[in-house]
Amino acid sequence: MTQPLEGILVVSIEQAVAAPLCSCRLADAGARVIKIERPEGDFARGYDRAARGQSSYFIWLNRGKESVVLDIKNPDDHDLLARLISRADVLVQNLMPGAMARAGFDLEGSGGAIRGSSSARFPAMARAVPTAI
Repeated sequence: MTQPLEGILVVSIEQAVAAPLCSCRLADAGARVIKIERPEGDFARGYDRAARGQSSYFIWLNRGKESVVLDIKNPDDHDLLARLISRADVLVQNLMPGAMARAGFDLEGSGGAIRGSSSARFPAMARAVPTAI
């Protein structure tokens, strides 16, 4: 049976709960999700040890994903992440505001490894912009 998001590539720079839950739902719907973790790993890995010595939160929120550890301060890892993002249909990230730009991934425009507006560079990429309540 074909799933609704089969053939969609999601790159997710995520930690904790919100973004992992979002990308987990995308994986559940058939998307290929590549989770990017920092060298020390997602801190949710340490929330508990209930699932055979692993975090139940982490296991539940990251099922169905591929995972890669990248140190984006390392030029080779930075370039790899830029290549992954350039191929992605969806980019999910829940870093602090401005963290992607400070890391050289200014997705909306004024420089960094990904130049030009993200709308021009990635016309098919889904975007969600949080708004103040």
